[in-house]
Amino acid sequence: MKYLLDTSVYSQALRRQPLQSVMDRWTSLSEQDICISVICEMEVLQGLEKKGSERLWALYYNVLRNRYPVYNVDLAVAETYASLSIIMQNKGLIRPSFDLLIAATTITHNMTLVTCNFKDFKDIDGLDLEDWLV
Repeated sequence: MKYLLDTSVYSQALRRQPLQSVMDRWTSLSEQDICISVICEMEVLQGLEKKGSERLWALYYNVLRNRYPVYNVDLAVAETYASLSIIMQNKGLIRPSFDLLIAATTITHNMTLVTCNFKDFKDIDGLDLEDWLV
């Protein structure tokens, strides 16, 4: 089984005090079963740019950069995203585009999304989701 790490999980490695329960679950997985979305990578890079911390950049390059496969938004993911966004709109539920793109990537590639922000993804049809705060 492949696990796609949401930004809320992936960014734990950069925190001064990461959530130990999340890190324990992460490290219990085989590295070949872990991947991320290009959207997640983009959100982490944006946060690093905003903070401008040399310490965080060094940590990122030493711990995260090029460690896991990065899934891009391709045509199949775009099609899943388009369908999800309409389904959510019809339910009267609005989600940020980045969250829907992460969900679409997970669904398209038949993976499980792991997150610390369960509420952001819980209403997305067809998404295999694990809440790592439980």
